[in-house]
Amino acid sequence: MESRPVPVRTILTAIGLVLATYLALELVVQVRRVLVWTVIALFFAVTLHPAVGKVERRLPRCRRAVATLLVFLVTAVVLAGLVALFVTPLAQEAGRLAARLPGLIEDARAGRGPIGDLLERTHALKYVREHRGQIRNFATGLGTPALAFVRGAATTAAGSLTIFVLAYLMALEGPKIIDGTLALVDEPRAARIRRVGAACARSVTGYLTGNLLISLICGLLTYAALRVAGVPFAGLIALFVAITDLIPMVGATLGAVVSGLAAFVHSVPAGIGIVVFSIVYQQVENHLLQPVILSRTVQLNPLTVLLSILIAAELAGILGALLAIPVAGMIKVVLKDIWEHRGGRPLEVPMRGDDTASGRAAHKE
Repeated sequence: MESRPVPVRTILTAIGLVLATYLALELVVQVRRVLVWTVIALFFAVTLHPAVGKVERRLPRCRRAVATLLVFLVTAVVLAGLVALFVTPLAQEAGRLAARLPGLIEDARAGRGPIGDLLERTHALKYVREHRGQIRNFATGLGTPALAFVRGAATTAAGSLTIFVLAYLMALEGPKIIDGTLALVDEPRAARIRRVGAACARSVTGYLTGNLLISLICGLLTYAALRVAGVPFAGLIALFVAITDLIPMVGATLGAVVSGLAAFVHSVPAGIGIVVFSIVYQQVENHLLQPVILSRTVQLNPLTVLLSILIAAELAGILGALLAIPVAGMIKVVLKDIWEHRGGRPLEVPMRGDDTASGRAAHKE
């Protein structure tokens, strides 16, 4: 067979596709922070969309802009209340700690009190005395990390505000964009897309509900354990643990470290007890509570939930673990719809104001 020369147009097309792919990947890398903010904002917009719809339906004269504003204001007030509930006692205790700090340092140097006793038991006080010069140099070099922390805090505050505004605009303008896009396709296909989209939105809402329930259980059990151990400020510590438990994979560990350190400062037996409790609870949460609760709220089996979290955390870190379960739920809904349409049977998903029974009756008809 004679080899034919490759047309110049084909070569130029291949080169153009390679360059376009490279430029697209480079653009994604450059704007990755904005993309992350957009994904998180979309997550919250989808979560708050049902609440906006309920307010709009129950108040007939209320426009969508007003309903969206009311829902987001209530959400902001709740979040601000949680922050104030956490920060106010923390600031008060920080003032008390600053007043007692000289005495605590003196007791630690002399080996007195719970901190001094702990330092003596672990031979940390001896290590500090023998390496004063190295510790002083390390403390001197903390200026740059502290400046980086301040910059990171400012970026986080700006990102939080941006996410809030993006989520508000998505919830406000989302229905118009969806209606305009679906107007480009025929009515049966548009109805199918709406049903699948409603089921996907319920997966996201179910995930948020399940995650909040798990964090509530974590906070209550941690509070009970701290009270039994006699650790002071049990409510404040338990609130911190509950908030950090919202972070997939690493949140429970972070809360366990803080509660364990607080317990060890109180007494060594209390610290050992809290560490044991944290280890046992994390195993129960990771292998029982999280798979079982999320499997019911997101309609996924426990094995799929666990594998989704592990794979997504490996690929995209904390953000991947946060979005793993709702994404897995949406993939399941899409695949189920595709499979059922192969046999000519549409996905049975109730629309607005319809229950499951009415949806099935309509399908049978």
